Amino acid sequence: MRERHYPSDRPRHVYLFATCLVDLFVPHAGLDAVRLLEREGVTVHFPRGQSCCGQPAYSSGNPEQAHSVARAQLCLFDQPWPVVVPSGSCAGMMRHHWPDLFSDDPPTHRRASDVASRIYELGEFLLHVLKVDYAATPASGATNPERIVLHTSCAARREMGTRAHGVALVDTLPGVARIEHERESECCGFGGTFSLKQPDISGAMVRDKVASACATGCDTLVSADFGCLLNIRHAAAHEHAPLAVEHLASFLWRRTGGEASTSCGKNGGSQPTGHSTQATPPKEKASA
Repeated sequence: MRERHYPSDRPRHVYLFATCLVDLFVPHAGLDAVRLLEREGVTVHFPRGQSCCGQPAYSSGNPEQAHSVARAQLCLFDQPWPVVVPSGSCAGMMRHHWPDLFSDDPPTHRRASDVASRIYELGEFLLHVLKVDYAATPASGATNPERIVLHTSCAARREMGTRAHGVALVDTLPGVARIEHERESECCGFGGTFSLKQPDISGAMVRDKVASACATGCDTLVSADFGCLLNIRHAAAHEHAPLAVEHLASFLWRRTGGEASTSCGKNGGSQPTGHSTQATPPKEKASA
């Protein structure tokens, strides 16, 4: 992972690239990402034309299709604002691989490189650009701390340093105890289309992950990548394992005094409990 230099001034505007999984499966995590950013005084813009980052096609060896998908996104971020992504693996695709897709097209390569330079994973942006400090957050009324384990997708760990961002944010939270588990650094078996092409191997990997997390006696597994969370949640439900899962955005919002937008039950269940009427949903602008 290359060293990155962060802006010294807080931006007033950002784009949110919500990712297709957040959009389709866990929109409340996108809303919670907006709430976290807006609470810091940032106006969030959500271009309606966004779809996929192109990673599934790219990692499956189909650069032409990835090229087409990425090209459709480039014109959405014409203002020089940061682009915040609530997924480390999608952020890695956009930051590190989008420019390469257009290496034979100089004008588009310059545009892709400009957008790539403005891509931030959500935890990274909160920590290093907005410099949030959750240490003063009042702890919940619970007597015992909430015990959590982290999971970081392989791509996010390598390309965006997402685990370090998650650890730094979670470890400042009062009333939270982070537990490391034996298989924390291992892949959950999702790997995009890998789970479809190699279901037996994928299934064995995610069962190991779930068993390792459950062995800690944790209350919740938290991750910044919902592809992994979908896989882990499904496996936990299939194994009748007492493991709740939660996206990092929702976990941070809930633990820092925001109204809980999800209830991540045991066996991986997740049910909406209602959104704050004061948060702006991610549409064309933070008017989103």
